[in-house]
Amino acid sequence: MPLSLRPLAALLLAMASIAASPAALANTEVRATVLSIGDGDTIRVQQSGKRITIRLACIDAPEMAQAPDGANARRYLQSRLRLGSSVTLRPQTVDRFGRTVAEVISGVNLNLALVEDGQAFAYRRYLGQCDAKEYLDAEARASRRRTGVWRVPGGITRP
Repeated sequence: MPLSLRPLAALLLAMASIAASPAALANTEVRATVLSIGDGDTIRVQQSGKRITIRLACIDAPEMAQAPDGANARRYLQSRLRLGSSVTLRPQTVDRFGRTVAEVISGVNLNLALVEDGQAFAYRRYLGQCDAKEYLDAEARASRRRTGVWRVPGGITRP
C-alpha cells in the first residue's frame, strides 16, 4: 500500500471498529428476516447473511416454565411475527450471552405491544435506551385492564 494511503486505511479501520461497538448501535436501524421465535422476548433472525439471536429490548416476558404466561407470550409474538417476514431492528447493545438487544418493528414496535397487551413487563433495569415513559405507561394501562400477566392484582411473579 502506498505510504499516502496508510493513514486513510487506519482511519477506515478505526471507524469500522467503532461502528461495531455496542454504543455505536444506538440510533441505527437494520432489516432482518424472522427465522424463529424462542419465547416471548427472544427471536432468531437472518440479517446480512448471518443468523442472529435477538433479545427484545426493554421488556421481560414470562419464562416458558411460568405456565401459562410464558407460552401465552410466545404465542402472542408468533401471532404478530410470521416466520419469513421482514422486520426492522433497532439494536441497542449485545448482552452477556452474545444476543443483540433490540426493539423489533413490524408495522408497530412489538416490544411495546407485548407490554401494552399484558404479555410482558417493562424491564425497568434496562429502560435507558428506550422511551421509558412510553413503556411504563403501556404497562400501567395493561395493569388497569387486568390483561395477561396482570390478570391477578399486582401481576404474576416477574421473570
